[in-house]
Amino acid sequence: MFYKMEVRDHIRVPPNLFDLEVKEAVIKRIKQKFDGFIAKELGIVIDVTEIKAIGEGIIIPGDGAAYYDATFDLLTFRPEMQELVYGKIKDIADFGAFITLGPIEGMIHVSQTMDDFVSFSKDKVLIGKESKRALKVGDPCRARIIAISFKDINNPKLGLTMRQPGLGRTGWSDEPPKDEPKEKKGKR
Repeated sequence: MFYKMEVRDHIRVPPNLFDLEVKEAVIKRIKQKFDGFIAKELGIVIDVTEIKAIGEGIIIPGDGAAYYDATFDLLTFRPEMQELVYGKIKDIADFGAFITLGPIEGMIHVSQTMDDFVSFSKDKVLIGKESKRALKVGDPCRARIIAISFKDINNPKLGLTMRQPGLGRTGWSDEPPKDEPKEKKGKR
């Protein structure tokens, strides 16, 4: 889920930025510090959206840089268990599919792609044996987050499923269920 979070931090502005206006220099340093920043509590920082306050700068002896106490808003993406997410299939392998969810990727194990026996074809397509549903690179999909790992903070992992009703490739939910009886034509 996307969040707007207010953060307060001490921002170091080195002497090579003293020729800029204070606000411009502080914004530049905040963006540099938080661009791509990942933390379990914050999630993945997308952008700095607003500078709310910048305090008076102080210089620490022996450093030469100015430090400003700043309050600002960050736009972050923090995945949550059971959250419904939308994305596009980025790649397919024999063990599953990778889906891009904006700032992060998730992985859908082959057993979680559809409620059917799934086979992998050489042209990177997953095909359901009975349903004949196909999943290929570029397909827009809906999935649910079933596992989150920040074990490697620089590369968080998301486990996804598409086996529940309403999930999967866009358009699958419009298809009638495979075990639904077809209408018979004729007398009643």
